[in-house]
Amino acid sequence: MRPLGLRTVAATSCIPANSDMKPRRFLPANRIIFPLSIGLLLTFSGSQQAYGVFGDSEARRQIKDLSTRVEQRLDILSRGQFELLNQIQALREENARLRGQVETLAHELESSRRRQLDFYQDLDGRLRRLEPTPPSSGGTEQGGHSANDDQTPRADHAVEAAHYEAALKYFQAKRYRDAAAALDRFVKDYPQSSRAPGAQYWLGNAHYALKDCRRAIDAYRVVVSRWPRDARAPEALIGIATCQQELGDARGARATLESIVSNYPQSPSAATARQRLNTR
Repeated sequence: MRPLGLRTVAATSCIPANSDMKPRRFLPANRIIFPLSIGLLLTFSGSQQAYGVFGDSEARRQIKDLSTRVEQRLDILSRGQFELLNQIQALREENARLRGQVETLAHELESSRRRQLDFYQDLDGRLRRLEPTPPSSGGTEQGGHSANDDQTPRADHAVEAAHYEAALKYFQAKRYRDAAAALDRFVKDYPQSSRAPGAQYWLGNAHYALKDCRRAIDAYRVVVSRWPRDARAPEALIGIATCQQELGDARGARATLESIVSNYPQSPSAATARQRLNTR
């Protein structure tokens, strides 16, 4: 038996069995379902199209907001890079300035070291030339004086020489404080001694070795003022000029060197002064 088709069921199911009504002719099911499907499809497509339009607007808005934020970030980054470049340039300039200062200080330090070395070499040479020789012991002086009459002066002379030599030995051993104290005491104890100019001169050298240029200048000036004709006077002036240069008094140092050339033209110190004047 062949199953009833959709068309037969649709036609017979709507007529009662005992009815004398003539069966009505209905449209086929496919003719009803197809327009309905088309309508639903159009409705769905319309909603999808409307949703698509709404989604594009939202996307455009988000893209615009994102573009605005990116531009703001780029502007901030640009300003930061510009400030960073300015800082780098400032650091380069500061580095160049500091490098110049370091080079200048290194040059001044090297010049000071050379001057100090020259001074100590000259000082050592003068020290060797000026080392005192022990006094020669003589016999009984003529003129009626006995040995007992000269015993006390000779004893004092020997003590004086021992004190002077002890002070110089302190200096040679680089015990400059002890040397300064011993030399200062010697000058006070023996102001009329023939060794007093040398003691005063070495007192200035001891203060200079202790890096006390002001006291060294004071000691050197005593030599020049009290014993201007002594051989150590122009050497004391060399010491004064050196200390003035160390203290930054270039004008005073030049004036002192010129006074050596003027007042002691034939002395070895004058040759040193001329050399220093030519190199300034």
